[in-house]
Amino acid sequence: MKLLEVTDLAVQFATQDGTVYAVNGLNFALDKGQTLGIVGESGSGKSQTVLALMGLLARNGQASGQALYQGKNLLTLPASELNQIRGNRMAMIFQDPMTSLNPYLTVERQMTEVLQFHKGQDRATAKAASVRMLDAVRIPEAAKRINMYPHEFSGGMRQRVMIAMALLCEPEVLIADEPTTALDVTVQAQMLTLLRDLQRDFGTAIVLITHDLGVVAGLCDQVVVMYGGRVMEQGSAHELFKTATHPYTLGLLKAVPRMDRDDESLLAIPGAPPNMAHLPKGCPFSPRCSLADTQCQTQLATLQPMPAATHHLRACHRDSAIVSRELAHG
Repeated sequence: MKLLEVTDLAVQFATQDGTVYAVNGLNFALDKGQTLGIVGESGSGKSQTVLALMGLLARNGQASGQALYQGKNLLTLPASELNQIRGNRMAMIFQDPMTSLNPYLTVERQMTEVLQFHKGQDRATAKAASVRMLDAVRIPEAAKRINMYPHEFSGGMRQRVMIAMALLCEPEVLIADEPTTALDVTVQAQMLTLLRDLQRDFGTAIVLITHDLGVVAGLCDQVVVMYGGRVMEQGSAHELFKTATHPYTLGLLKAVPRMDRDDESLLAIPGAPPNMAHLPKGCPFSPRCSLADTQCQTQLATLQPMPAATHHLRACHRDSAIVSRELAHG
C-alpha cells in the first residue's frame, strides 16, 4: 500500500466572479522515502493541491476526490482527527518563513509547543529535543539561538527553523512549498543538500512544490507537471528530463538558464496563464501552444502512457515525435 495516494483530486473556490477551478482531476502516489516534485508556473494549482491535503484551504475553498493516508481520506476527516496527523505524521514547510513564524514568540516557544501538543512532553524535554533538531539542520550555537525571535535570524536560518519545526515529530510525509524561492543560489543549494540528508536520516517522503526544474533535477524521484489546474505530464524525473514531449514541459525546460548555451537571452513561454474561473474548453495550454490545432482548442486531452513507458504519462493530442522534433530543438 502506498504511503499517500491521491485520486481525482479537485479544488474549487466560490468567488464573486464565479467558480475558480484551481485543481482538476489530479492523481499521484507517494512511497516511503520517495520525493515527488509538483512543477508549474504560478497559478497552476500546485500550492492549492497540498493545502487541500493538509486541510488548510481558504473558507471559500472546497476539495473533492480522495487523499488516502494510512487508509484514511484526509479530505473528509473531522478537524480533531486531522489535527492528530497534521504537524505530527504529515508536516509542511511554508513558502515564506517570516510570515509563517510568529514574530511575537521566541523560536523556543514555537518549537516546544509542537512536541507538547503532539507528544505530551514537558517543556524542558521538548526544548532539549528542539535544540537537537536545530543542530540537525545545522544552525550554529543552537542552544543559544533557540531563545531568539524570528527577526533575529537571516532568511536562510529562518527556513532552517521551519524545516526543524516540521521534522520535530519525525513525520512520514514532509510537504515543502517553494522552500528555496526567497533564497540566494548558495543558500538554495544548502537547503537542497539539507533536505536530502534529512530524508536519508529519517526516511521521510517529500512532496516538493516548485517552479524550478533545476531543484527538481537535484532532489526528486517522480515529477508531476501542472498547468491550469491539470496534469500535463507525469513520470520519473529521469524519464521526464530525458524524453519530455509535452509542449508545456518542453517550454519549462527551455526556459532554464544553461551554461552550455551561447546566447545570453532567456527563452520564455509566450502569453499568460489562463483565468482559472474561465478555463479554455480544450487543453488549458492551447492558447499559448504553437502546435495547437482545432482539436486542442475544443477537446480536453486525457493522460495517456508514452510508448514503451507505462509510468510516463502525458496529456496532449499531438504525436510525441512531432512535438519533440518541432519544439525540443527549436
